[in-house]
Amino acid sequence: MESRHLRYALALAEHQHFGRAAAALGIAQPPLSQQIAALERELGARLFDRTARGVFPTAAGEAFLTRARRALAEMSAAVSDAGRAARGETGRLRLGFIGSALLELLPSVLGTFIRDRPEVRLGLREMSTRRSTSALLAGELDLAIGRGAPRGDGAEDLVSVTVGRDHLVAVVGAAHPFAGQAKVSLEQLKGQHLIVAPAEEEPTVAAWLTGLLGEGADTSARAGGVTEAWDAHTIIGLASCGVGVGLGPACLRGAARPDVRVCEVSPRVELPELVMSFRAQDRSPVLAAFLDITRERCPGVAERLERRLGTR
Repeated sequence: MESRHLRYALALAEHQHFGRAAAALGIAQPPLSQQIAALERELGARLFDRTARGVFPTAAGEAFLTRARRALAEMSAAVSDAGRAARGETGRLRLGFIGSALLELLPSVLGTFIRDRPEVRLGLREMSTRRSTSALLAGELDLAIGRGAPRGDGAEDLVSVTVGRDHLVAVVGAAHPFAGQAKVSLEQLKGQHLIVAPAEEEPTVAAWLTGLLGEGADTSARAGGVTEAWDAHTIIGLASCGVGVGLGPACLRGAARPDVRVCEVSPRVELPELVMSFRAQDRSPVLAAFLDITRERCPGVAERLERRLGTR
């Protein structure tokens, strides 16, 4: 039995005449009669009564036709579902990201992806760069967005591409001595209690800060003291409370509150790049669709991805 036999039976039931059914199917009448007879022999039951008034389903025929309609509908749905999955319109995407990515990258890229592919199941987790890299290598994420290129064992199995660049700013409460300054110097920062990302969670940023401010940037050694916070809103909130000077990307301005001031750091200091990473061997259509939107929304990403991947 093949799907065409189901279509033949359904057409015959609809038109109640071999000639009209054959015409609707685009075949000659004799082959249709032969195929229906062969189907009845295979089932061991008569599906249609042939009368002078027309051809009508028997009780067995009605039962068969009910299932045949469902079977053909399921086959059509299977074809449709397979096509949509191949185009990345359905499936799952698990994304880990640092909080600041919500201030400069994800609103455009993720927002477009959700609008274009509403049936994709999203697993979204705010995570430090270190944790998202580990989860990506373990197969727990499909995509990770962090500050600086992934490091450690297995990082060579990842494709990483820069998706954003930013520079350092200082965030202080309205009552802080720096609040009236448009800029603060690196020398001024060295004597302040800093609010920064934990070294074990953001190793690239921590190493960068140590190089910038000297070994005193280390949590345990720094005379001014350090409070660790890797969430952008936490850094801003602690700064507003007068805990110290928060350090972060300039995109923090987008989340700033009326009770804080954002100061440029002089001389201008570029931060480690915002990097998107995924497994080199991942051929998921959903991931490919997300990468396509990133290419469209982020200047320069298309060229950088092609250099890393060629054509996928």
